[in-house]
Amino acid sequence: MCNLYRMTKSHAEVANWFRATNDLGGANFGAEVFPAYPGAVVADGAVVSMTWGFPLQRKGAKGQALKPKPVNNTRADKLDSFFWRNSFEERRCLIPLTAWAEAEGPKGGKTRSWLSLPDADLFACAAVWRDSDEWGRCYSMVMTDACGVAAECHDRMPVILAPDDYEQWTAGAPDAARALCRPWTGDLVLDRTREPWAGGRQASLL
Repeated sequence: MCNLYRMTKSHAEVANWFRATNDLGGANFGAEVFPAYPGAVVADGAVVSMTWGFPLQRKGAKGQALKPKPVNNTRADKLDSFFWRNSFEERRCLIPLTAWAEAEGPKGGKTRSWLSLPDADLFACAAVWRDSDEWGRCYSMVMTDACGVAAECHDRMPVILAPDDYEQWTAGAPDAARALCRPWTGDLVLDRTREPWAGGRQASLL
């Protein structure tokens, strides 16, 4: 599960990399993106701002409405479920990033392990998006089985897309896009750090 990723490139660099228009305007993002916070995505040929996570309504023990929970990860084997199907069939996008993090270590002492591609300063993960009443446009990262060094940290990893597959993911038929939801076969770099995992920012995966 990915609950944190890093995107350190400028808006102009992202737009140039994906051959997209820059519709971010004066939007300002932190280098690290957490669930329920805004991030840059490439959708419909433009780099735009959306909130990371689909809002999931919750109720307390007494039936009171609670703050929505961001469902920021989408299991590839659940794309045909009611929660995801319409977004997968009609609204697929790309998440530009430079690395993603997994939490490792004992409870209360987890640290960040960063994963990236050795030969790319910027790459893309598959995602879906939709409009929401709570947060406006929002997106969720598609996850598949982990492999290579990523499997040392978690049993799932983001669906990483090669540049030649960007158009197939965003504009291809659903079956063609589904064929891309597979573990990354290229090399990955694992950087285990002593950085404490950010506490208090939880997320879910359907």
